[in-house]
Amino acid sequence: MIAFLETLKWWHWWAAAAALAAIETFFPGAVAIWFAAAAFVVGCLVVFLPIPWGLQLILFGVLGIIAVVVYRRYARAHPKLSELPMLNQRGAQYIGQQLTLMEPIVNGAGKARVGDSVWTVHGPDLPLGARVRVTGIDGTALVVDAST
Repeated sequence: MIAFLETLKWWHWWAAAAALAAIETFFPGAVAIWFAAAAFVVGCLVVFLPIPWGLQLILFGVLGIIAVVVYRRYARAHPKLSELPMLNQRGAQYIGQQLTLMEPIVNGAGKARVGDSVWTVHGPDLPLGARVRVTGIDGTALVVDAST
């Protein structure tokens, strides 16, 4: 193993960078890609400078850890804002909308049409055809109040 380490070339680092980038593709987590970048940088340095193998390994580890820490701090300070924050929370998309009951609310449960689907609604007892406003969600049911 030491014999191999003593013969580390720039292309070994670039191959390691490619392998780490591929790992990031299959197991995303924003860690392997930064170590891939560190391996690429070490490979670039080895092209121009005769760096001993021990220093190459230390440089790779230090650059990788620094890259991950800097990325995590940046990501924490600049969170990604979605144009569709309720995309995977379908019921929450309807909060504030007014609906017409297609089944009366009896004992706190009824049904209302929302677009081309029918949703269970929870709220005060109301007759068929009453207008209601969605105020929240309760699991897969919409929570409603009488609309004024």
